[in-house]
Amino acid sequence: MAEISASMVAKLRKITGQGMMDCKSALQEANGDIDQAIQILRKKGLAVLTKRADRETFEGTVISWESGDLKMAGLAVLRCETDFVARSDDFAQMVEAIREGVRQCDADEGRDSLLKTTVGGKKLGDTLNEVAGKTGEKVHLVEKEYERFCLPTDKPGLIRTYIHFNGKVGAMVKIETSNETMAQNELMKRVAKDIAMHITATNPLALDRSGNEAKVDWAKAIKQEKDVFAAQVKNKPPDMIDKIVEGKMKKFYAENCLLEQRFVKDDSKSVAQVLDESAKQAGGQVEKEKIRFVRFAVG
Repeated sequence: MAEISASMVAKLRKITGQGMMDCKSALQEANGDIDQAIQILRKKGLAVLTKRADRETFEGTVISWESGDLKMAGLAVLRCETDFVARSDDFAQMVEAIREGVRQCDADEGRDSLLKTTVGGKKLGDTLNEVAGKTGEKVHLVEKEYERFCLPTDKPGLIRTYIHFNGKVGAMVKIETSNETMAQNELMKRVAKDIAMHITATNPLALDRSGNEAKVDWAKAIKQEKDVFAAQVKNKPPDMIDKIVEGKMKKFYAENCLLEQRFVKDDSKSVAQVLDESAKQAGGQVEKEKIRFVRFAVG
């Protein structure tokens, strides 16, 4: 068996971030081969990660990326167990690796495609496991908390993202327009960013009353609301109940449908009105029924 020197252990610790005894044990098992020892530690890291699978991850950050032409963007959540790890250099480096992975990976194959993307000579999934091993916490990307939107280069429109200053909540919105000149207008770029900010703040349940882009079972949600409102006025005359429920549902739509919500930067207007007015100034129209959006939050 090869002699394991202190310098070899120190080198492996620097590469992997693992503890001294773990590194020494791996080197002994690998007969002094650094590369083989790294693989042994990686496999151990995977095993440790499996043991952590049921741990809760209420800390982390929302990550966004936009292409220069605003035709492509992504939103993801990197989660961990404690705020201490969320503020660590290892976590910050993982965030940057994921941002680069979002830029490189296929647009429509979800989180698994992202984890298979190679960044810095390694697949993101492997790097994620290494970070989990180094921090001693469950660090992961939830499948439902990764989304990437894209527009063909010949399709007028733009995609914007917004992350709240605390990094705990963010949103992404895709807006199709009637022409590309309008899409690249600075006013539309700013308004689209503001709409993403608005979504971050208000958390709409759907795009409109028809349930486009619904984040819940829309038909079920509508039925529940109507049943609740009807029960609240059950002692009213029958001919009044429908009118009262209709009025309450109008308020529900105004609070939960993106296009009907009062715009956070100017509550005298709805989001739909802001989009229409901005589009007119920019020399075109927004295809409001085709808007897509997503919002992610940590905690």
